[in-house]
Amino acid sequence: MPALALLAAVPLIPLIYLVLTYNTLVALRNHIKEAWSNIDTELKRRYELIPNLVATVKGYAAHEEAVLTKVVALRTQCMANHGTTAEQAADEIRLVEAMKQMMVVVERYPTLKADQHFLELQRELVNTEDRIQAARRFFNGNVRDYANKREMFPSSLVASAFSFAPMDYFEVEPVVRQAVKVTGLTD
Repeated sequence: MPALALLAAVPLIPLIYLVLTYNTLVALRNHIKEAWSNIDTELKRRYELIPNLVATVKGYAAHEEAVLTKVVALRTQCMANHGTTAEQAADEIRLVEAMKQMMVVVERYPTLKADQHFLELQRELVNTEDRIQAARRFFNGNVRDYANKREMFPSSLVASAFSFAPMDYFEVEPVVRQAVKVTGLTD
């Protein structure tokens, strides 16, 4: 009798594997969507900071209008982009480069760099960039796990049978980084 039960269970093993693998792929895909929403939240936070930064810089560097206008235009473009991860990353890369140009402008104005309002905005931007990078690492980790499951045999057979599409990593460098403070060193 136990041998008969075992023989009856053997055909169920591939079905159980299929169901478990399918459910794992769905769960990983949902983790990616959740992780993307975390990135999206932090990007919106950055977008809200940009007009304040631009307005502050504009007050000190009015003749740098081209750089400031570019930052605002790219911010608007990024906010409107709801395409693929790769499309959004491309827009974000352009925005980050424009923001870096704006930070170069800031370096030319010592009074601006000392302005309390600007310093507060810059600290908030650094904090936001840190949060974006943490969310990006979490998102990319989920994409990696999904890609591994999707591409490794035999789960790749299930992934291709049910059309689990590849997902893109989100690769964007931060606008600003916290300066490293070194104290107590002597030559």
